[in-house]
Amino acid sequence: MTRDVFQVADQWIASGIDAETQAEIEALKKDKNALTEAFYKDLEFGTGGLRGIMGVGSNRMNKYTIGMATQGLANYLKRSFPNEQIKVAIACDSRNNSQKFAQIVADVFSANDFKVYLFESLRPTPELSFTIRELNCHSGVVLTASHNPKEYNGYKAYWNDGAQLIAPHDKNVIKEVQSISGPGDVNFKSNPELIELIGEEIDKKYLAEIKKISLSPDAIKAKHDIKIVYSPIHGTGYKMVPECLKNVGFTNVHVVKSQSTPDGNFPTVVYPNPEEREALKLAIEKAKELGAELVLATDPDSDRVGIAIKSNDGDFTLLNGNQTGSLLVYYVLRRWEELGKYKGNECVIKTIVTTGLINDIAAHYKVKSYDTLTGFKFIANLIKQLKGKEQFIIGGEESYGYLIGDFVRDKDAISSCAMIAEMCAFAAHNGQSLHDLLVEMYVKFGFYKEKLISITKKGMQGEQEIAQMMTDFRNTPPTQFAGSKVIEVIDYQLGVKKDLDSNTEEAIDYPKSNVLQFITEDGYKISARPSGTEPKIKFYLSANTKLNKAEDYDAKNSELDGLLSKIEADLNL
Repeated sequence: MTRDVFQVADQWIASGIDAETQAEIEALKKDKNALTEAFYKDLEFGTGGLRGIMGVGSNRMNKYTIGMATQGLANYLKRSFPNEQIKVAIACDSRNNSQKFAQIVADVFSANDFKVYLFESLRPTPELSFTIRELNCHSGVVLTASHNPKEYNGYKAYWNDGAQLIAPHDKNVIKEVQSISGPGDVNFKSNPELIELIGEEIDKKYLAEIKKISLSPDAIKAKHDIKIVYSPIHGTGYKMVPECLKNVGFTNVHVVKSQSTPDGNFPTVVYPNPEEREALKLAIEKAKELGAELVLATDPDSDRVGIAIKSNDGDFTLLNGNQTGSLLVYYVLRRWEELGKYKGNECVIKTIVTTGLINDIAAHYKVKSYDTLTGFKFIANLIKQLKGKEQFIIGGEESYGYLIGDFVRDKDAISSCAMIAEMCAFAAHNGQSLHDLLVEMYVKFGFYKEKLISITKKGMQGEQEIAQMMTDFRNTPPTQFAGSKVIEVIDYQLGVKKDLDSNTEEAIDYPKSNVLQFITEDGYKISARPSGTEPKIKFYLSANTKLNKAEDYDAKNSELDGLLSKIEADLNL
């Protein structure tokens, strides 16, 4: 049932909000469509927490929605940890209003008698995850909208294991927030004595942990001066990535100057997203100018990293998240074998929409592999569940997020930059380029290629259209892709896997999630999933073939591109 947006708006006005916000709501009431978009629902926790466009209203990021989320989280923490001095850590990225929002979160937590550790300036999201366990906190919050456009901000909430909230905590926090009648129920009266600023000491401990995961210090020492170009895309990596690379031994790192200053308007890019070719344009230009081997770029909160590697013709090739993740898994598992580190209880974890190549590589090295739902919080939760039984080595997801080791419980672009640079040094030390290593991996394990199709549908109408698309795919599933018969359908919402040849069903052991997967007889995999953090529906296409020798790479690459184009056409989007 659609709620009365005028009534909700009037409740906000009557709740004691400031005069400026009251005036903005009154102005919105003159435009019903604008008022509806601002108030037709409350922001909800998705795969990445609370995220939305900044502005007034219950469906927007502002001091009151952030205050209510924090009060709800505070109420739930009190219920979960009775008779304890509750401790929380808070960080923020470079987005507009992030520091202001972080201070509001600190004020509300301190008003609820919590001990608050607040970073004195912007910091990467993975460092916040690290800090929660380092300081024995019960929870943590980072203010970021990751790689979203500049109009957005967000609120990622973490539990005491350093991972983002999952069920039942996420739903329970939402219930607590929904039980708050309005902004007037939030305690904004800060207790400055309970707020402690933190910074450099945590940085040093975090960087020290990253240095410990190195697997090829000799290669770094021999190739310390390989040229690396790095762009923070106006985000939190501006300081930490160069420091991290220097700390592990690299001496020839060049930062893209025009993108090195934190700026929430992201003036040099359309989107601050390292998944987008355009976001790496300036870094690649600099790399060509310098004759660099590797380009690294991180998103505003430094949990995702995009890379470009030098091709054999001297140009630069952008790798997608599946390629980078597979290369990292190949390198790390190979080095573990070469160093004799295996004890027989190691594992790799990825998400269900991430390339199956990672499973194949893990099987070769006799390392167990697990798939989780999309969202790094599910990877982190499995790491926690397996603690003491299996050793997590590396994991990741196709959306450019990776984790090596478990001292962080979220995707970590800082440590990933260090490992990618090390992998480049290792290849160079063995007379190879990263491109050579990529092709070598495909020859050994199979040539997988993936494509992501992302369709944006904004607002309430867009939400309804996305829901209808998923309904249509459920009710009338595709029967073939690129001439390959669909033999299996996995519905994570219904919790079933259907074998179309035998017309049988079996239950799958995953939390319910609005995801559909279609598997064909030739091993193509097509996944459909509405985004949990953006007004988008995403389609993940995967095809694979054998690559018998490196010389066949270009031909097989073109063949897979053709297959993926046919699969996309068959989706009829």
